[in-house]
Amino acid sequence: MAPPILKLDDIFLSFGGAPLLNGASLQVEPGDKICLVGRNGSGKSTMMKIAAGLVEAQSGEVFRHPSSTIRYLEQAPDFGDFKTVLAYAEAGLGPGDDPYRVTYLLEHLGLSGQEDPASLSGGEARRAALARVLAPEPDILMLDEPTNHLDLPTIEWLESELQKTRSALVLISHDRRFLEKVSTATVWLDRGLSRRLSRGFGHFEEWRDKVLEEEEIEQHKLGKEIQREEHWLRYGVTARRKRNMRRLGNLQSLRADYRGHKGPQGTITAAVTEGRESGKLVIEADRITKTYGDRTIVAPFSIRVHRGDCIGLIGPNGAGKTTLLKMLTGQMKPDSGMVKLGTNLEIAVLDQKREDLNLEDTLAHYLTDGRGDNLLVNGEQKHVTGYMKDFLFQPEQARTPIRNLSGGERARLMLARIMARPSNLLILDEPTNDLDIETLDLLQEIVAGYPGTVILVSHDRDFLDRTVTSTIAPADPDAPDGRWIEYAGGYSDMLAQRKGAEDDRKRAEKAEKAKTSDGSAKSSDGSNKGKAKLSFKQKFALENLPKEMAKTEAEIAAHEARMADPKLFTKDPATFNKLAAETEKLRADLARMEEEWLELEMLREAIEG
Repeated sequence: MAPPILKLDDIFLSFGGAPLLNGASLQVEPGDKICLVGRNGSGKSTMMKIAAGLVEAQSGEVFRHPSSTIRYLEQAPDFGDFKTVLAYAEAGLGPGDDPYRVTYLLEHLGLSGQEDPASLSGGEARRAALARVLAPEPDILMLDEPTNHLDLPTIEWLESELQKTRSALVLISHDRRFLEKVSTATVWLDRGLSRRLSRGFGHFEEWRDKVLEEEEIEQHKLGKEIQREEHWLRYGVTARRKRNMRRLGNLQSLRADYRGHKGPQGTITAAVTEGRESGKLVIEADRITKTYGDRTIVAPFSIRVHRGDCIGLIGPNGAGKTTLLKMLTGQMKPDSGMVKLGTNLEIAVLDQKREDLNLEDTLAHYLTDGRGDNLLVNGEQKHVTGYMKDFLFQPEQARTPIRNLSGGERARLMLARIMARPSNLLILDEPTNDLDIETLDLLQEIVAGYPGTVILVSHDRDFLDRTVTSTIAPADPDAPDGRWIEYAGGYSDMLAQRKGAEDDRKRAEKAEKAKTSDGSAKSSDGSNKGKAKLSFKQKFALENLPKEMAKTEAEIAAHEARMADPKLFTKDPATFNKLAAETEKLRADLARMEEEWLELEMLREAIEG
């Protein structure tokens, strides 16, 4: 085993109340890829800052190897007085580091380097900060929420870079799929202490549940032991009880341990306040378009959104997701085409920019809109402090300004507000940012069980796979040109369908080349010149393809008629998803047959003409 290049041992830190860290430890060896996990407010970012030397612990030992280099990606980068992104990124290089690596990273992160740091968006600022910390290839790379504000292609590129880096990694992230692919060890911060699992995040949740179960069993045993000792104290021989003061002292110690046990933080217990039932058809868009100057953001796009649908909207930053979302929800008019909204719609919006938050508001004022200390939740009056407890806020936080909350706590607060509002159409724009794993689990349950309709924009692949019934994505993810396609299922289903379509295209091109080559060979032989004709197989296909296409169209119509039943997805989601996948495959088959028939018909006309 290699000696550690970074070691934190028995770290204690408190900000006046209960200790944030109370005996926590962290050890990093060369090549480690550690994910640091825990509830919002458990001290993950603070622990990482102590390791990076930015925060000093009140007690405990911190060892950093004198020759090791450390780079830390903070959640809010400070660009100081740098005039360009390139200058900012190059400032992170050390003596002997390759300056060309900065250019390479900026290019892959979609930045030229000449941007003014003061005018960067949240996503661009995160990309610039990533280039700065990745370029030196340090011995230890510490990344706090590196995927926030990044689009899916960039997240997948970052995964690839981190998988092959020689740097030791310490990661904090809410993105399950990202952690599963990158991490090889897990450190769990819980109630001030740390526990280490020498396996990646994919094994964490099962291990965590087992640890908590064993802890509960031990606490139960302790309670039983106290009962036995108390029975002895009451009914044992008096003289023996007086002599055995040691046993009495042990009982007092057991009682103190039992009372002092701090169980795991509770889970959020809440449900969305349901509004009136909307009409069966929620949104109908017919060939809508939008262009800005010479750039097409949305080419003719049509969709019908029914009550109970959960639709994911994905794509690279700048592809036009927000524009398409605004057109579908009636906030923006299309250049051409028509958008029709259904009846009785009550829309609730969770905005990723959190523009709805007034940082000077208190939590109670924000949740009640300043209307006293009560709010109406699912038709019942509820005191704001009681409602806050459902979302793991303490009663004393009711008068706390929102500016004092962490990013995760702000996300949880916005979730609490949106769930108290009656709605039947949820618009969620990057809802997973800053949420811990447990709150993400709750959000998934809410979205999956929501009786209304959901449209969500997300870069979280795991969240999409667990929640959505269909996915809207650019037709060409590498070079978005305004064409959008709706795929059945989640993100993984979309990838499989894209791969299937690409494989079909390659087979068709290969067959066309073989056909062309065969025709050229025959033409070069004078005996066949002027006698070209369709083969028996081509004639058979030309005659029978229309019948096959009609049959496929009928099957698609039958599937769509079954899926139009709004109760099907609620009662039998497995059947709904199976029908959706089969329908998408039938559509792909129909497109392939139509293309094949058109090619054969053109070939026939060329021969006969």
